[in-house]
Amino acid sequence: MPLSNPAEAGHHPDLWEGFLDTTLPADQFHHQQHVQVAWLFVRKYGMPPALAEFTTAIKRFAEAKGATGLYHETITWAFLLLIAERQARCEAGSWEAFAAANPDLLVWKPSILDRYYSSGVLKSDLARQVFLFPDRSGQ
Repeated sequence: MPLSNPAEAGHHPDLWEGFLDTTLPADQFHHQQHVQVAWLFVRKYGMPPALAEFTTAIKRFAEAKGATGLYHETITWAFLLLIAERQARCEAGSWEAFAAANPDLLVWKPSILDRYYSSGVLKSDLARQVFLFPDRSGQ
């Protein structure tokens, strides 16, 4: 169920606000914080609206940090879809509960996406620009 206020999920308000208004220092926004903010977007907006809302916000954040070349559509959407599926399965009421139930989502390398995508697909320019479906079975 979408939340009207992400604070209801027990998040860190500085992370949420700093991400939205782009004041969060880039060196405080690593993979785990990406996943946490994405989880908050899934909780706040539900799916599929979180896809558009998070994509817009992460592009704005990257632009503010001078890192527009780092945005990757396939990675962004794949993580949002995995987060939404995992949240639906475990119904975690807090970030801490979600993180504890899904530690594999918090590891950047090796990434859970390696199960679903070959490195050639993820490294492609097309995957950076548009969401590509997985080219592996995920097993």
